[in-house]
Amino acid sequence: MKRCVLVLFVLTALIFSSAACAAPANPVLRVITWAGYAPQELLDKFTAETGYKVEITLSNNEEMISKLRATRGGGFDLAQPSQDRISSVVEQYRIYQPIDYSRINEEQIDPSLLNAVKKNTLVDGKSYAVPHVYGTEGLVVNRAKAPDVKDFKDLLDPKYAGRVSYRLKRPTLIGMGFSLGHDPFALYGKPEEYQKFLDEMEKVLIAGKPSVKTYWDNGDQLLQLLRSGEVWAASAWEQAGWKLHGENPDIDYLAPASGALAWVDTFAIPARSENLEGAYAYINFMLRPENAAFFTNRETYGTASKDAVNFLDPEIKANFTRGLPPEVLAKINWYPTVPAGIEEMEGRTLDKVKAAR
Repeated sequence: MKRCVLVLFVLTALIFSSAACAAPANPVLRVITWAGYAPQELLDKFTAETGYKVEITLSNNEEMISKLRATRGGGFDLAQPSQDRISSVVEQYRIYQPIDYSRINEEQIDPSLLNAVKKNTLVDGKSYAVPHVYGTEGLVVNRAKAPDVKDFKDLLDPKYAGRVSYRLKRPTLIGMGFSLGHDPFALYGKPEEYQKFLDEMEKVLIAGKPSVKTYWDNGDQLLQLLRSGEVWAASAWEQAGWKLHGENPDIDYLAPASGALAWVDTFAIPARSENLEGAYAYINFMLRPENAAFFTNRETYGTASKDAVNFLDPEIKANFTRGLPPEVLAKINWYPTVPAGIEEMEGRTLDKVKAAR
């Protein structure tokens, strides 16, 4: 009887000991992110797999910076800023810590996207982010009406007079610049040269005004212009092109020959994160192909998970396979950090274009 009691005691102790070892040292992971980036189904799955309970705070770039500045990089274990809002913030405020890529499963990440984010978040020889969600701006073209439109500069072609639309925003300046052989991002640190570039874009866009039906302001307006046939080609996001393609196979999203423009939201770890184990586990979990695909199937945005395409719904998979295959991703012009003063310079140029007759 005593031997049975002893065995039961030992087994019970082992069970409790194993449970204690399996439980995270810090069971709470505090994540500040964008709306839609953390579906509850994935959070529940992550908790079931790892034991971490995730506390989500919804935010945007400006709020992330403000909250982390106020706490000197504390209060959260993981953040999701856009890549162009990281290096300058690190240099000024030191609110993020370098990424330990040995703890990242890089095999499941698109290499061109990973390398771009490493490069664009580099400070003092160390990189500060891992890519997660991206979106692009390229062309939406009615191929039956404008089969020769292949790049941003083709929106200036006189043969499409009155059949073109784009925004009078900074992506138009930058996209047009790339298509005409410039590298606007390489000029960011050279204000005088960048102003010369803007002066040239001003002349180009003013000369091309006869091609423009209207400068679109919102997505619904753009969709209606293309649906109605008033506009044959426009600069726009992939979601707009894919939505229209589902209605009319002649219309589709096209990555420009000079490269689409793209933003990417990342994973970055605050300087005073209290749960590094949980943070790295969450990054790897969210970039696992089937989990990344769950997000894309719901939100339609692409992720850095290179094999997620294999788990996408058929129609969404067809969109990415057709419009954003790996060779297109490799040519994308990713937005870097914008130096102070650049946006004001661009704004003056766009005002002149708008006012020109």
